[in-house]
Amino acid sequence: MHNKNRGILRPFFYYKCKFLSSKDMKRTVMIKRKYEFKILFSRGKISYGTNLTMYILKNKLGVNKLGIAVGKKSGRAVDRNRIKRLIKENYRLSEECIKSGYNILISVNKKCEIKKIDFYETKKELQRLFKKSGIWTEET
Repeated sequence: MHNKNRGILRPFFYYKCKFLSSKDMKRTVMIKRKYEFKILFSRGKISYGTNLTMYILKNKLGVNKLGIAVGKKSGRAVDRNRIKRLIKENYRLSEECIKSGYNILISVNKKCEIKKIDFYETKKELQRLFKKSGIWTEET
């Protein structure tokens, strides 16, 4: 894709990370488009947990793309946003141990009680799902 004035068009996250060193560079971009969620739901490799379900699909980018899906039947907006924050923070803390180049969708199961889920329970389950799916690398 070319633009007459600017040359080659690049993905939006390219410009954010262009001048950062490899140590400082964020390796994750959030999935926000509906068609990306649909592709992950249909073609992604599924790993089931007690409270979370993970869909993983390899991409051709050097970064991970993370999506979080919480249904309306799970609870009020306050509770849904809280579980999203817990998942994002746990992912951010364990990002160094996750291989790059994957689209990851984390879905919250309908039957789980969102109010009772805490930070450490989410951390343990996410690590177990990453290990189960084969994209977890041990820290060096």
